[in-house]
Amino acid sequence: MRAGRFINGWTVAAILLGAIIITGGAVIWSKYSQSGAIEISIAPESEPLGRIYVGGEVHNPGFYPLKAGDGIEDVLQAAGGIIAGADLSRVELIISVPEDGDAPQKINISMAEAWLLAALPGIGEVRAQAIIDYRQQNGTFRDINELLKVDGLGDVTFERIKHLITVAD
Repeated sequence: MRAGRFINGWTVAAILLGAIIITGGAVIWSKYSQSGAIEISIAPESEPLGRIYVGGEVHNPGFYPLKAGDGIEDVLQAAGGIIAGADLSRVELIISVPEDGDAPQKINISMAEAWLLAALPGIGEVRAQAIIDYRQQNGTFRDINELLKVDGLGDVTFERIKHLITVAD
């Protein structure tokens, strides 16, 4: 009689364990197999309302897109921020008429940071650093042709970028 209880106890335990495993597997399978397709949606960028010229005592003067919700701080940040110790009355903000905004923005080689210079065609990081080194040794550029004096920058590269650069605000 003891053997019957022993077998019955183990049998019940095995059946119970099997039921738990099967039920748990079914629950896990149902959760992972019923997941639907993932939908990815990207919010559309706000359309530019126009262009605004930021000039004067900012790091990168030029034309920038003006979008709904942009404030003065956003526009100044786009222009690289205000120069340290600048007279705020000398910062220019001019909203352009659509016909006026067709010219490409020029990069001021006397003030631009390395990342901006490196974005010019044929310049890259090494030549951008050479331009900054030249500027630190000789002061700001007085003319764009002075760029030809920078080591590693020749006539071919200068011809590719001369319409994209300036030394004036």
